[in-house]
Amino acid sequence: MLEPEGVFRKKHLGMTALVPGLSVEVKGSYNAQNQLVADTVTFHGSDLKIAQDLQAGITPTEQQVQQSQKQIQLQAQQIRQQQQLLLAEQQVSAEHEAATAVNKAAISAANKRFGELGEYNILGEVTVLFGNDSVTIEEQYKPQLLKLAQRVKGVIGYIIQVQGYASRVGSAALNQKLSSQRAENVTNILEQQDQIPLTNILAPGAMGTSQQVAPDTTSEGEDENRRVVVRILQNKGIAGA
Repeated sequence: MLEPEGVFRKKHLGMTALVPGLSVEVKGSYNAQNQLVADTVTFHGSDLKIAQDLQAGITPTEQQVQQSQKQIQLQAQQIRQQQQLLLAEQQVSAEHEAATAVNKAAISAANKRFGELGEYNILGEVTVLFGNDSVTIEEQYKPQLLKLAQRVKGVIGYIIQVQGYASRVGSAALNQKLSSQRAENVTNILEQQDQIPLTNILAPGAMGTSQQVAPDTTSEGEDENRRVVVRILQNKGIAGA
């Protein structure tokens, strides 16, 4: 029990009356563990009032510190999240730039491989159109491809040029892939169904969205740009003209 002393009276209080900063007088003895065992603890009521007032002033300060620490932790978490988002955006941007560079390189290589058309005579040409996001050859174009293949009979040193294109609808990477698959599918028709030897067919060219033949501002223009152009070429030196 705690026994505060006033000028006119004494009052017994519980242990909960002890608060930080309270000046007390302790009487007791030491036990076998050399620990002080209090018999009585006394203090003045005025000292208790002062200690309680001090404690009342300290508590809000501690609460403010804890609140500030929580705010700092929250801000740090928000900064980490922002940094993660920034890194993710930078990665997407880098991947897009890399894909664009690959597409440009592929188109450049295809143009170089095919060479300038000015060095060749064009003996025949067929354009195959495709639907949006489609690589399927519609039946109406297969007779045209067969007729083109039949024209090379008896032609010396001919080559078949197959170039695939796409409209600008969708991402550059997707359009590059679509143009490649369209050219490959037409090449397969020429080789498997029309009996054109692969030795006479240039590697299919994936031209992506290059060399647009119509503006993509209308659906009709988009339809014209989703195409594969097949040409029969003969070197002018071989043809003698």
